[in-house]
Amino acid sequence: MMHKLYGSESRFTFTSHLPGEHYICLISNSTQLAVFAGNKLRVHLDVQVGEPPIDESLAETKDKMDEVEERIQHVVERIRQIGKQQNYQRTREEQFRQTSEDTNNNVLWWAVIQTIILLSVGVWQMKHMKDFLIAKKLV
Repeated sequence: MMHKLYGSESRFTFTSHLPGEHYICLISNSTQLAVFAGNKLRVHLDVQVGEPPIDESLAETKDKMDEVEERIQHVVERIRQIGKQQNYQRTREEQFRQTSEDTNNNVLWWAVIQTIILLSVGVWQMKHMKDFLIAKKLV
């Protein structure tokens, strides 16, 4: 409820923040009726119904908010891509580590096999050399 006294020429505006029916009551503080006093009582009432016009600053703010929201969406998408890339790199590193361990294991076994072959050939050569020298009666 709004109650104010105004002079002979006044103007005021009122904006309702709640939807629904609103009643307007105007009372003259004159003790005589305007018709008998010789003066005219003029009341101009302009009622605007509907949504208030969009303020340009609000529109600019909304545009800026849309731009910020778009940037945030872009950043979130980049974070997802980075996460996927990290998972891919982690998987590739595990595969590489497994391949390296298998290769190192194979190298170790190949070295053991070569050593066994060299020792076997050395023992075989010594045995045959001994048998040769005994056969030739040099020893």
